[in-house]
Amino acid sequence: MTQQMKAAVINRYGQLMPEITDVAIPQVGDQDILVKIMAASVNPIDLKTQAGQLRMLLHYQMPLILGNDFAGVVTKVGVGVSGFQIGDQVYGRVPKDRIGTFAEYIAVDEDAVALKPTNLTFEQAAAIPLVGLTSYQALIDIMQIKPNNKVLIQAGSGGIGTFAIQLAKLKGAFIATTTSAKNSDFVRQLGADQVIDYHQENFAEVLRDYDDVFDTLGGEAVAEAFKIVKPGGRIVSLSGMPDDRFAKAYGLPRWK
Repeated sequence: MTQQMKAAVINRYGQLMPEITDVAIPQVGDQDILVKIMAASVNPIDLKTQAGQLRMLLHYQMPLILGNDFAGVVTKVGVGVSGFQIGDQVYGRVPKDRIGTFAEYIAVDEDAVALKPTNLTFEQAAAIPLVGLTSYQALIDIMQIKPNNKVLIQAGSGGIGTFAIQLAKLKGAFIATTTSAKNSDFVRQLGADQVIDYHQENFAEVLRDYDDVFDTLGGEAVAEAFKIVKPGGRIVSLSGMPDDRFAKAYGLPRWK
């Protein structure tokens, strides 16, 4: 195997277009697997990292290879790896301190990887990890939704919304979502029970007594969400203020 690979690299924050250049193939640690990347997805966090919006939290050295999600084929395994072998088709999200999936290869701890479902293409699998983990953390870890809970999922036809609707439906929830009219049938097929065309209606004037709101919009939508949750209800926002859990994950002081 050649010791060089192609990668999309930025040399400074704010660089508009990554540079495709030759870099060294990552070294494999004892618990790592080396994956030949067949597909990688682009997420908002990649654009924020590129723009330097997360530099206070994520301290990367330049030049930097972007990318968090991937799917590919295992080409090498570390001496301590027990769950994978060469030739396995896998997918995953790399830890925040080892990003770099916009490249031909990635070395990643085996605990951050799973076998790719056989009914998914590499492209489909690469689109799952970050949105899937985000949805799972919100709906299962934090909200702990139960059968018949009434849940509003904002932006149901978006990347996270499409995943969250299906996950909430698997848990037996009654799901309302916001989207445009052209995507109404699509989100109903995913499992939405009530669809609100945000061009025509304000969800805060239509919905009442909801157990949970999963907000992916931020801004005024968060304030409006308080109008529809019942006493003791929960609102989880991707655009809200950081909490203690966030601070602990990033080794920061508690937020006040």
